[in-house]
Parts: sequence; C-alpha cells; structure tokens
Amino acid sequence: MTLSLTVAAQEVPVADIPTTVDSQPYAPPETVQRVVTPVVPQEDLIDVLIISGENTYEHDWTGVNNRLRTHLKDTGRFDVRVVEDFEFGTLEMLRKYDVVFLNYASRWNYGDEEQTLWSPETFQALYDYVDQGGGLVAFHSSFTWGFDIPEYQRLLGATMVPGESRRSPPDGFRVRMTDADHPITRGLRRYVWSFMEDMYTNMEFAPDADVTVLATGFDDSANYTPEMAGPKYDFEAYSADNVARMEGMDAANPLVWVQDYGEGRVFSITLGHGPDTLMFDGVRTLIVRGTEWAATGEVTIPPYDKAAAYDIPEEYRTED
Repeated sequence: MTLSLTVAAQEVPVADIPTTVDSQPYAPPETVQRVVTPVVPQEDLIDVLIISGENTYEHDWTGVNNRLRTHLKDTGRFDVRVVEDFEFGTLEMLRKYDVVFLNYASRWNYGDEEQTLWSPETFQALYDYVDQGGGLVAFHSSFTWGFDIPEYQRLLGATMVPGESRRSPPDGFRVRMTDADHPITRGLRRYVWSFMEDMYTNMEFAPDADVTVLATGFDDSANYTPEMAGPKYDFEAYSADNVARMEGMDAANPLVWVQDYGEGRVFSITLGHGPDTLMFDGVRTLIVRGTEWAATGEVTIPPYDKAAAYDIPEEYRTED
C-alpha cells in the first residue's frame, strides 16, 4: 500500500513577507577574530602604534595585537597600526603617533639568556618620544624583561625581577580599583574580574618613578597550596615555609598604575595575557580608557557594561 501525503500551500500575501529588519543592521555571526578595516585618513582620530614582534611562547601576541586593534578601533576614537620590526625604530617614526602601545617581551622563553633587544638608538628614541610628550601604554608581557635596564624600568615604572617577582597561581581573580577619582577609573565599579590571566606580584618599582596605583590584586598564600596551584608550580619551591618568606604575599599588589615621564604620560597595565581575557569588560575598559588618557590626558570613552559602577544601598555595603 502506498501512502501519499498532500500538503496544501498556504497563500501569504506578498506584502506581509518581511524583507528587511529596520531596527538592527544585519551582520553575520563572527566565528573568528575580526580583522579591522582601514579608516578614512581625514578622520580626526588618535593615532596608535602597537610595538610587537617578539614574545614568549605562551602568549598569543599576534592574536592579542589583532584584538587590541579591534577593541580600540571599535570605540571610534583610534586609528591603530602595528610594527613587528622595531629594532631600528627612530624618533621621527614615533612622532607620527599620539601614543605607543608596547606589547613586547624580547625572548621566546623567560629563561632564555639571549634576547632580541633594540639598538641603543632605538631605546633612546622611545625614551625621547615619551619625554617630549608622547603617550605610552606598557602592556602585560612588556614587564617581564628590562629589569636590568634602569631607564626602561623607569619608563614603565616597574618590572618583574627573576627570583623575586612571581605570577600568582589563580587564572581568575578580582581586580580592585583603588583610585576612584582618576579619569581612567572614574565611573568604574570597585571590583572587576579577569580570567585566563597572570597576576604579577612583588614587582620591583623604579626608585625614581612617581606612580599612582589605580588597581591591585590580592596575592593570597592559600592559592600556592598544591591543591589550588596545580602541577605548574613546584611543590617544594612553594612549600608553606617558603611561601611565608616571600615578599608581597597576603597583600595587595599593584596591577595598574600611571605616571609621568618627562612631558609624557605612561599607562601601565599588567593584565592582558591572551585574546580571551581581553574580552572581559573590566580589562577591555581599562585598556581603551588608559590608551585614550595616555594620548590626550582626558577620558571620554564610557566603561563597558560589566565594568560600570552601580548603586549599592547603604545597608548592603560592606566597604567604605
């Protein structure tokens, strides 16, 4: 027996079939990182140069550069270029930009003795650029080297020092805003979260750097126990006795700060391990607002949703 099925077509008036959506412009789903498009040269934008080209193996620095460029351009305030060969950069080259964004680590592995360092003239060009009024953003892995270059450490405000500084074990932690009045942090909530991240602790600050700390992270000794830290951290090196002797432990450690360098402004942010952590509103807000401040001394970009301050009734507040 043959079963036949007939479906009657339902007539729909042509005028009732929607052809466009007026409320939202159509955009296809994004399954990969976007590649930003050029901007119109006549637009009055802040010119940013990302200096990159060498980084440690666990940093997806090319992906980070792309995401940084996208985030900055999406604000409508920036035009962003990337250079991966800065070994012979000059002051004339840097003067074309309002702010330089440093995403550079000089080597493939933290333990490598050999580094890819710039020429003395290029180091001096960077120092002169900021000293004469250029803006600088010092970003994440840029703090992992240069501890033995005093003027570089002075430029950033601080660096990691082998055998003294460390990365706290948690991949996710709270970042506490400690200065609610600075243009970068004004209007931000007291705490934001960062994930898949490094908390740099016990950094060495240059003795003549006059920094203003904007945000800190708490380095909790409990996080160094084997159950919490995981196999990446040597059990013996981080025994309870050794941890108890480490400086900066069970204390708030600076993660974000600003300082003047000559006539220039420097925004230092140790957060930003990979492309994923840059998607979180707190980190993204700090980066775009810090870049604008370093370039202009002002902040006009509003905080992203999960970084914006909100009202807490007085009876529910736990901190002043």
